[in-house]
Amino acid sequence: MTKKRFDKTKLPSRHVSIGPERAPHRSYYYAMGMTEEDIAKPFVGVVSTWNEAAPCNIALMRQAQSVKRGVKDADGTPREFCTITVTDGIAMGHQGMKSSLVSREVIADSTELTVRGHSYDALVGLAGCDKSLPGLMMAMCRLNVPSVFMYGGSILPGRFNGNDVTVVDVFEAVGKHAAGGASEKDLEDLEKVACPSAGACGGQFTANTMACVSEVMGLALPYSSGAPAPYEERDKYAYESGKQIMNLIEKNIRPRDIVTRKSLENAATIVAATGGSTNAGLHLPAIAHECGIEFNLDDVVEIFKKTPYIADLKPGGQYVAKDVYEAGGVPIIIKTLYEGGYIHGDCLTVTGKTIEENLDTVEFNSDQKVIRPYNNPISPTGGVVGLKGNLAPDGAIVKVAGMENTFFEGIARCFDCEEDAFKCVSDREYSEGDIIVIRYEGPKGGPGMREMLSTTAALSGQDMGGKVALITDGRFSGGTRGLCVGHVGPEAAVGGPIALIKDGDKIVIDGEKGIINVDLTEEEFAKRRESWKPRGTDYNSGTLWKYSQTVGSAQKGAITHPGADEETHVYADI
Repeated sequence: MTKKRFDKTKLPSRHVSIGPERAPHRSYYYAMGMTEEDIAKPFVGVVSTWNEAAPCNIALMRQAQSVKRGVKDADGTPREFCTITVTDGIAMGHQGMKSSLVSREVIADSTELTVRGHSYDALVGLAGCDKSLPGLMMAMCRLNVPSVFMYGGSILPGRFNGNDVTVVDVFEAVGKHAAGGASEKDLEDLEKVACPSAGACGGQFTANTMACVSEVMGLALPYSSGAPAPYEERDKYAYESGKQIMNLIEKNIRPRDIVTRKSLENAATIVAATGGSTNAGLHLPAIAHECGIEFNLDDVVEIFKKTPYIADLKPGGQYVAKDVYEAGGVPIIIKTLYEGGYIHGDCLTVTGKTIEENLDTVEFNSDQKVIRPYNNPISPTGGVVGLKGNLAPDGAIVKVAGMENTFFEGIARCFDCEEDAFKCVSDREYSEGDIIVIRYEGPKGGPGMREMLSTTAALSGQDMGGKVALITDGRFSGGTRGLCVGHVGPEAAVGGPIALIKDGDKIVIDGEKGIINVDLTEEEFAKRRESWKPRGTDYNSGTLWKYSQTVGSAQKGAITHPGADEETHVYADI
């Protein structure tokens, strides 16, 4: 059967398994209990970001075993390995967050090195937390071996005072406590029930946003991202992902056959439609880069402008990922968007079929309140919008899902790091009408482009979300609420306009018109630029230093290498 389905002499694993000169290599395989028959089959890397850092990842090893069974039953030889992940909920609010975005590149790089070093023929990837999802998808596109992605699943919602809660409620409760609106006992009781199971954060934060992306972009099996992490149904999809990878090897369907300009547009569409994380504005350009496709923040926000917002999901709405699953899963979101003409149906997927073909058996569930039909949206434009102006010539991004007013005019309060801004907020040393500016937190200047959830959640907890605004060259969590503008580019570290503004400058943010301007003339900008000097950081060695030397702008995805455009070979064809 193996000989009929697969020609091992044309696969990368031939370099470590075929011929007399590979006898030493085969001796290692025999040492691990492999048989001659196992060695003759295609080698499938099964990579997960399992670790014990946080609940996001702890169900992944279980699911990986199901993937391996699927690979074996479909006549392949699975080879399991793990790569790192940095979990944002643990890294948040301190210097550890500088590691978060950097981990995306390390995940992609380490996966590439493992596959290259051991000559694997294909890849099934399981990821649980924010940066691990795009990191594995980037690796798949970079290597261009047949690949299937699978999300590890969301956490179950906690219950507190009769309401569903997530970890974001805990972050916001910190601000409420600081403002005197919650006792230490309230905070303690909430923190003990907010996260009751394995799985990634339950709202439409970055993990669930990128899980939706994995399905609509075609790298994951339909419905595979839906069931929460503890549900045994996930094991079924893991098993099927393992089986399906062997079909992709047989048909030689590769990630770059699937990830195209159209599928990236589909991905941006589902982000906007679900009020997803602003981090998608980084991750979609980065995935595109691995395929040699020009698709930057400007392209992403153009899709946002014309996409209806249809998913009533936290943090701007009422529901969590478990509710999407019970309503019918990601395919019902794709179905209604396709019916409205917002989704390209002719894009290939890992099923071997197109999006349109996958939707043949999907019916929109009208008996649920989580997802609206395309012609009855929550709002006519997406839950995430782009901004440009003299404060952000290269663009910025803001999540407006659930917001009634996206216009704000206020006075700058400038801070050169998140810690100083958080102290200001915690001590209530700001006023209504202030626009808190956090700079030197961009990809290069951080280094690492921290998320500001601790600060934004504290503002929301103090009930100041609509009374102040916040802008940064850093990032925001998908759980951020309020008028919080991130990815301001060029960043302060390279002398962008955000580095030149001062306390008291008047700033205008208009989400409807897509504008962010500071009331300064070009002459004043030029004068201030003359006295500006680059700042150093405390990260002058190690991984963060290396990252700062190579990372590009947020507008293009904060990428660290030339990408597919500069390739002279593709790993899959070695």
